[in-house]
Formats: sequence, structure tokens, C-alpha cells
Amino acid sequence: MMDPILLTPGPLTTSMETRSAMLVDWGSWDGAFNALTASVCDDLLAIVNAQNDHVCVPLQGSGTFSVEAALGTLVPKDGKVLVPDNGSYCKRITRILGYLGREAVVLPHDEQEPADPARIDAALAADAAITHVAQVHCETGTGILNPLPKIAAIVEKRGRGLIIDAMSSYGAIPIDARSLRFDALIAASGKCLEGVPGMGFIIARRTTLQGSAGNSHSLAMDLVDQWQYLQKTGQWRFTPPTHVLAALRSAIDQYKAQGGQAARLARYAGNCAALVSGMRALGLETFLPDALQAPIIVTFHAPNDPAYNFGEFYRRVRERGFILYPGKLTAVDTFRVGCIGAIGADALKRAVAAIAGVLEEMGVRRFSRAGIG
Repeated sequence: MMDPILLTPGPLTTSMETRSAMLVDWGSWDGAFNALTASVCDDLLAIVNAQNDHVCVPLQGSGTFSVEAALGTLVPKDGKVLVPDNGSYCKRITRILGYLGREAVVLPHDEQEPADPARIDAALAADAAITHVAQVHCETGTGILNPLPKIAAIVEKRGRGLIIDAMSSYGAIPIDARSLRFDALIAASGKCLEGVPGMGFIIARRTTLQGSAGNSHSLAMDLVDQWQYLQKTGQWRFTPPTHVLAALRSAIDQYKAQGGQAARLARYAGNCAALVSGMRALGLETFLPDALQAPIIVTFHAPNDPAYNFGEFYRRVRERGFILYPGKLTAVDTFRVGCIGAIGADALKRAVAAIAGVLEEMGVRRFSRAGIG
């Protein structure tokens, strides 16, 4: 039986070449592994043209580990962070700040509303004590893409620091450090680069990082200490995810060979178009309008039919070879389908066919919120 295709925002379906890279064992202090780390960090900087003013600090763990490390290291203990909130991962940032004892100012938005640059500007103008803005680029709770270039320009104009959660956009959506100023950009191995999960990384402004010693709440998550040790020895301070890094090295090689960011975005956009057009042909409705939809993950309204049950729907679609993602919204019943991973539009078309067959088997007839078939 074939492994199911992961239609999720990470972990995701990886190539055989990426998986095969994990068949070699590495010594964590060995010179060859140190060279592997350095080459990956160099390429991670280059993908967003950040080689001049930034450094790359890799970190063990999921992406959230790196978000917490960045906030805890780069925001002083008396700092104050503005969090434009239009989804679950924005809320997670606010929760992290609470754990860290850093003051947060939440700027609430509707879940189908992109972060508003004008409201961010007004909030910064009204409160001189705000030191940073923490902005999620692509909010994977819904799939919405926030207007990062406009937000970054406002934060720079106001002289504040910008920390970007680019977990679900880095490598696919254009980000250029030469024209977009940020103190830190955070992403992870198991997203749009199509590696495996287990490693995050922070692309931090060198001068900002150098001035952040003593801020961190945690030894393990102190990015200054991690970076200084890497600079001095070429090694990670603590046991690194060796196989994850080797897989990421392979995934980046494939990324570059396939055409880099522009090609990755084009493939994901094709995946998203095939998915959305197919699902709409069935009568299913997207949560977001097309203009706000990032080609990363799509949220669909659940069918308004008593025969529909997500648990059963999920199980049956999985039996047909596709793993979906539950909804992340509190006010409406939804489910999500990812567009990323080492897959093409043909896989999304097959997934739509599987979903159609399952809904028919379940006796679901009414697909729209209004209950119209």
C-alpha cells in the first residue's frame, strides 16, 4: 500500500531523495557535519537575500520553539510587542509572550481580515512604548496572506523592530531582506522547503542579535549563545537533529535545481488552483476570497448536512490515500487542505475525486453554508 499523501501545512509529503538523505548517520562534532550546517545556513540566508546584514541561527525542535527563542532573545525583558491578530498562530505568539513575561498589545482582526497596515501604524503612533511588532506572514489557521511589505515599511518608518513568523511562507512567497527590513524572520525545515520536521531557524539582524545578550529566559533557547558557539566552533551547543539537517540539505539542493522560490510558488499556486476549482465544482465553499488566499493551505466550510461528520470524513479520505487537516476556527465548522509538499496538481485533482467519492458514500447532499446542494 502506498503511503498517504499529506495535504497538511507540515509535516508534508517529501521526495524520496529527501527521505534517502536520512539513511546516513552523522557525528554531531565531526567536521563534515559542521560543514553541512554551515552550507545550510548560508543557503537559508541566500533564499531571502539576507547575507549582508543577517545571520542564520538553527535551533532544534518545531517551528514554535524558534518563535519562542526569537521572542525571548530579541525582545528585552521590558519590551512591548504589538501583535496584529487574525488567527491561531498570532494568538500563539501572544501566549508565548505571556509565558516570557513580555508585555503584549493585541490588535484584533477578524479571521478573514488581513492585518491592516493603517491600524498597525496608528497603534505604533499612539504608544511610544511599543518596541516590536510580531507579524505572522501566512496565517495557516485560515490560509490568509498578510501584507508583509506594507507592514514592514510602517514598522521601519516608526523605528520599531519587526519579528516575522514566516513559517508557512518562507521559500515560496517572495521575501527580500534587501528591500524589507526585519530584525528576525523565523521558519522551519518541514514547510515550503519540503524537508522533514525537527529544526527551526532564525534569520536575525546581526547587530540586533549582538545587542541581545542577557535577554533570554532559557539556556536552550538563547539565540545569542547558540550563534556565538556556532561562530566559535562550527558546532551546535547541544545534540543537533543530524538526520533532519541532512534531509534539509538535500531538500534545498532540489529546491535550487527546480528553480528556487519562483518555481516553488508557481507549483503551489497550480496546486491551489486545482484544489479550489475542483472543490467548488463539488459545491464546497472556501472560507477566504481568492484575493486573500495564500497557495499554502485552504480552509473550506464543512458541508451543511447532518450526514457529515469530520471524523468519519477524515477516516474515509485517508483510506483513499489522502490525509487532511481539521479546521482551526472557533466560530464556524471548517476543514483544511494543504497545497504544499513534493506533490503536483495531479495529486490535488485525485484528492478532490477522493473527497467527492467519500461525501457520496456518506450520503452528504448539501455542501454550502446555506444548505443548497
